[in-house]
Amino acid sequence: MVEQIGHWISTYGYPAIFVLLVFGIVGLPVPDETLLTFTGYLVFKGQLRLTSAFLAAFLGSACGITISYILGRTFGIALIHRYGKYIHLTEERIRYAHNWFERVGRWGLTFGYFIPGVRHFTAYAAGMSELEVHEFVSFAYSGAVLWTLTFISLGYFLGERWESTSEQIHRYLLIGTAVLAGLGLLYLAWRKLRKR
Repeated sequence: MVEQIGHWISTYGYPAIFVLLVFGIVGLPVPDETLLTFTGYLVFKGQLRLTSAFLAAFLGSACGITISYILGRTFGIALIHRYGKYIHLTEERIRYAHNWFERVGRWGLTFGYFIPGVRHFTAYAAGMSELEVHEFVSFAYSGAVLWTLTFISLGYFLGERWESTSEQIHRYLLIGTAVLAGLGLLYLAWRKLRKR
């Protein structure tokens, strides 16, 4: 998959970066960080221009996360209201999730890009919780800027070492995600025990 993506970017350039990131952010199995790091490497080699590469990556990420938000907003609430009772999603729980997203969930749109698996979920959750469009745009698009700049810069500054380092970064991100998920589950279990 990585070799195929490298071939597409080398052959089709900026449009390939844009389209692949749209698909990757929506949730298809595209190795997003590797794609961005490789893009930075091609900038280092002089095969791509930094400004154009960044714009293609940012616009692809922004379009992908916007599509996810629209899907969550359009279908998510309707599905929850229709089938939520079967999985014990009451109106009170939906309201609680909405309030939580209003308080802290928006930051997940910004920093969720850096956590594999989370970036695919946050926009759907934002849409389902009916987060206002202007808030979604400000948090999600600023995250897209940070994320794309970070990994394109990594590829650029690492140069020929981009591939080996990219694999290590991806591994550390997965470990970090597992640790965060474990801590989250421990926190939820602790709260449940404390209520009893």
